[in-house]
Amino acid sequence: VQLQASGGGLVQAGGSLSLSCAASGTIVSANTMGWYCQAPGKQRELVASATLGGLRTYADSVKGRFTISRDAAKKTVWLQMNSLKPEDTAVYYCNAVYEARTFRGSIWGQGTLVTVSS
Repeated sequence: VQLQASGGGLVQAGGSLSLSCAASGTIVSANTMGWYCQAPGKQRELVASATLGGLRTYADSVKGRFTISRDAAKKTVWLQMNSLKPEDTAVYYCNAVYEARTFRGSIWGQGTLVTVSS
């Protein structure tokens, strides 16, 4: 299973970016897909996640600004980031958690850099 993330880049504060992440190599849909970020010198932390059942979870710092969505059939998850702040600058990693009988595990994408200038 592989995750291919895209959509990072440089944006001014107040701007928007959209990230996408597509899973390949399996017919199984991930139970949970999400986005994590890691800023320099900091630990990786959850930004947002979405379960197959429709539960959406957001970090407090992004509530009201970021929206996660997913398409189980396409095995893709998106992160729409609005009103970006310099403190959102980080490498963003896509994650997929599989809990199927035939396949269980946590997969990480390669990371995409988001830089927000002030």
